[in-house]
Amino acid sequence: MEQTNRSIDRRSFVTKGFAAAGLATAGVGLLNSGSSALADDEKSEHSARLSRGDAALLRFAAAAEILESDFWVQYNELCGIPDKEVPGGSGNAAFTAALSVLDADMAQYVHDNTDDEFTHQSFLNAYLVSKGADPVNLEPFRTLMGSTATGSSGKLRLTNLMELTLDTSWWTRYRSDSHNPDLDPSFVFPQAVPTLAVGKHTAIPRTDADTTDPNFLQAIANTAGFHMPTIEQGGNSLYPAMAQRASSVEVLRILISIGPTETMHFQTWADKAGNAPPLTAVDPKTGVSVTFPDLNSPPFGGEQFQTNLIMPEPCPFISRKLPKCSVIRPTETKGIAKGVVKFLTEMGLFSGQSPAFFSLMRDLAEDADEARREH
Repeated sequence: MEQTNRSIDRRSFVTKGFAAAGLATAGVGLLNSGSSALADDEKSEHSARLSRGDAALLRFAAAAEILESDFWVQYNELCGIPDKEVPGGSGNAAFTAALSVLDADMAQYVHDNTDDEFTHQSFLNAYLVSKGADPVNLEPFRTLMGSTATGSSGKLRLTNLMELTLDTSWWTRYRSDSHNPDLDPSFVFPQAVPTLAVGKHTAIPRTDADTTDPNFLQAIANTAGFHMPTIEQGGNSLYPAMAQRASSVEVLRILISIGPTETMHFQTWADKAGNAPPLTAVDPKTGVSVTFPDLNSPPFGGEQFQTNLIMPEPCPFISRKLPKCSVIRPTETKGIAKGVVKFLTEMGLFSGQSPAFFSLMRDLAEDADEARREH
């Protein structure tokens, strides 16, 4: 456990993040219970304050979960199950039906994944406050217009699901038995859907006009089907990578407890993505074409692409002198937070965001990557 006089890093949130957004304080409107959330346990081991590095790790995780919650609720409004547990929106029957082609239970899965991400962000921020550290509040950056299709709440968003460029190389990375990006950082894993990596694609109907052509609507649903695991495999790597930098056993416990739920999400969505029906469609608004191939047939097929091979293949790990092992990949800790921000930015998830938003995310990532495990 850390020394109680360790400093808590507030720079990214108060000085740069919220000052740039015009806010005077951090965490406004985010937590109702404040630092009294765990008042009954003040004399326990838990009451020790966080080290600067541990606080930075948890703040980056909280920011990531807030962003995840934002785009998952957009999905839930249109193709999930809006209810008192995950409120907002009223559903879009056409889009829900298109997504159900991938699996009849997709709406329930979307709902439950959304609920999970909200619990993650709420817990992480409450824990930070309970330790006297600043929570994360990205509300000043909720400025993006989302879908106006039937079912959407029309609320302003933090993330953009309508201009995505997706790297689907995770598909073959987890099926490879000879390469691990931790040991082979320059190796290029083939894309499952090469055309998703080119141009900008929408993963939700932007307006009701996007629901009128069944083929294009299915292409949108297929895009969502591949975006979901693309995102979750990122969290799948983020948590174990950051856990290696934690000093507090309790912070380590938090990171290795939340991380496996991201793995559950990833494997669920990876399985469903394999059910995306083959098709080619052209976006009537942008002219961008997308082709979803039959991954079980030439020129695809084989162990690299076979859709039911959703268990991670054993691969080289730590050293090629050791036996192959089925593991999360990558888990390299160096630069992990900055890598995640780069990954999400290149995906187009933040398209339309302000310079202040990108500055804050860079600061959060730098702080997390500067964390060092204390012995």
